[in-house]
Amino acid sequence: MLTEDDIMRRNNVRMTGSGDTTLVLAHGFGCDQNMWRFVEGDLAKDHRVVLFDYCGSGQSDVSLYDRDRYASLEGYAEDVVEIHDALGLKDTVLVGHSVSSMIGLLASISRPELISKLVMVCPSPCFLNDPPGYHGGFERADLEELISLMDKNYIGWAGYLAPLVMGQTNPDDLVQELNDSFCSTDPVLAKNFAMATFFADNRQDLSRSKAPALVLQSARDSLAAPEIGAFIQQNMLDAVLRIVEADGHCLHMTHPRDVVREVTAFVSAA
Repeated sequence: MLTEDDIMRRNNVRMTGSGDTTLVLAHGFGCDQNMWRFVEGDLAKDHRVVLFDYCGSGQSDVSLYDRDRYASLEGYAEDVVEIHDALGLKDTVLVGHSVSSMIGLLASISRPELISKLVMVCPSPCFLNDPPGYHGGFERADLEELISLMDKNYIGWAGYLAPLVMGQTNPDDLVQELNDSFCSTDPVLAKNFAMATFFADNRQDLSRSKAPALVLQSARDSLAAPEIGAFIQQNMLDAVLRIVEADGHCLHMTHPRDVVREVTAFVSAA
């Protein structure tokens, strides 16, 4: 049984700002809490902000990594729940990037009193195509090849994926930062997270969460097209979709002002 101190260390938990509402910022695959720095300062002006790294990412304590636990998104959702419990948090707004949108969704289903609202930044409930009714963007063979590349040439895999995720029209330094973040993660742990991320199917979970949701989607995103956002909106009980005129999968880094504006308005709405 982990103590509160163990959880804080495992997930490298950090708090900043102050306010009546607590925002929990959850990073995406291959990233860490540092990717939120473009929005953190503005959000912390009027809100308490909690940042963390999933076990196996960033500055987390990998000695507490459990391969079986983190082989599915439910394991990462347990991290989110345990962080809430360790800090005594309830009624937070979970702001999740990419796969953390679904991790936050799962956490809100398992413990609805902890999370009152969800913000989903470039989410996808399923990356796999499921014709004729659902186009996730990828065939299974494509994703299996991507995972295989991690084993054969991890550096090459990072170099291929980083510009695809960040968007090639965005600044080179952001693409390089994402590439470096991929490369700094233990390849074995990264592969486990990648398998959990890219082969998950959370479409049936969308309607199970009672938390109101804000869905922020890029107009052009190689990993999650606007149609994915529309699917999420249609299948959740209470969701608002906002399409941001942008390229890439990392709106919080490339278009932080848009994200801050949308999140602030959503949090303050009744």
